[in-house]
Amino acid sequence: MKGNVLVVGLQWGDEGKGKIVDFLSKNFDLVVRYQGGHNAGHTVYVEGKRFALHLIPSGIINRRSKVLLGSGMVVYPPALQKELDLLEANGINTRGRVFISDRAHIIFPFYRELDQEREKRARDKRIGTTSRGIGPAYEAKAARVGIRVGDLWDPNLKERVEIVVKRAIHELGKNIELESIYSLLISWRKILEPYVTDSLQMIHRFRERGRILLEGAQGLLLDLDWGTYPYVTSSNPSPGGAIVGTGIPFKDIETVFGVMKAYTTRVGEGPFPTEDRGQVGKWLAEKGKEYGTTTNRARRCGWLDLVAVKYALKITCANKLVITKIDVLDSMEKIKVCTKYLLNGEEIDFFPSSSWMLEAIEPVYETLEGWDKTHGISKIGNLPKNAIRYLEFIEDFLQTKIAFISTGENRADTIEK
Repeated sequence: MKGNVLVVGLQWGDEGKGKIVDFLSKNFDLVVRYQGGHNAGHTVYVEGKRFALHLIPSGIINRRSKVLLGSGMVVYPPALQKELDLLEANGINTRGRVFISDRAHIIFPFYRELDQEREKRARDKRIGTTSRGIGPAYEAKAARVGIRVGDLWDPNLKERVEIVVKRAIHELGKNIELESIYSLLISWRKILEPYVTDSLQMIHRFRERGRILLEGAQGLLLDLDWGTYPYVTSSNPSPGGAIVGTGIPFKDIETVFGVMKAYTTRVGEGPFPTEDRGQVGKWLAEKGKEYGTTTNRARRCGWLDLVAVKYALKITCANKLVITKIDVLDSMEKIKVCTKYLLNGEEIDFFPSSSWMLEAIEPVYETLEGWDKTHGISKIGNLPKNAIRYLEFIEDFLQTKIAFISTGENRADTIEK
């Protein structure tokens, strides 16, 4: 494996991208997160320690790499400070290794309240956000009134903050003191100043003399443009988001790893054709520890949906697959895989563009034989025959080769195929 690499999720997020980025990062000089905010949760297990990351790229655990919060991100400085402190407390040096793009946008404290109020008003039409203020931050960015990290040093900062505050007062119907918000932003300078950089200059220096690994937050099916709209995130986890959120030309990305679980999960509201609300769903949730790293919400669980993954592959152009959590399926007698849909009684082999159509979908399954144990196995030849057949079934259906298989939560539980 040579050149720069992009890691994307092929499902609704939570595919295990953090573990894979951590595993790969020893070969890279710079790891860049290109979108999202602290609504993401990447969990990395190394040498018995658990690291829950929300803003800082997963490459930070590997002591070689420098990491960058890219220009496509939205940043809440108190959350960042908490993460930096936890890393330092666990012996991970962050000074001189963590950098923040001066073009990344700031999340205001009242954005979280805006998020929560909108979810309350929506009632049965809720999106199921993490209520971290991510959506309002991206909304301000699109409206061209957002405050970027570099703007904290703008002599006209107070006047710009006043515009944001007035918009929030109008929607929330309550007073927000401009002076206190302005003072808070001034105090955030101290948190951010040691880490702020012109990310484009930094990235292009590494393009010339090193290797770069790009890390997405959520999965393709939560992409603002290509996901199950409106039940999506507010940014683009797709490769398009990687280009916009870093400034790296697409021609510079040699390999795209598409990460997928051996089954399917989803957090929040929205269509989920293969969701199982019975014993199988409970089994997957309990054995897979399917609770959100950011919110601790229980994830909805179901069988692997290859129609959805095939759709994601078309957009991501992933040329190598990574299969995670195959060990969660250990000891199941039969394993189902969705290979087609029924829509209004008609068989289709594509992923519909509208959520209302996906809500009417019935999955068509193929059933494969289960296996005894894959957990902790580190060589492909030691996997049970039926597990190998399962992996070959995935490769044949998707016409894409598997590069890595995760057989457990630890870094060492990873097979290079």
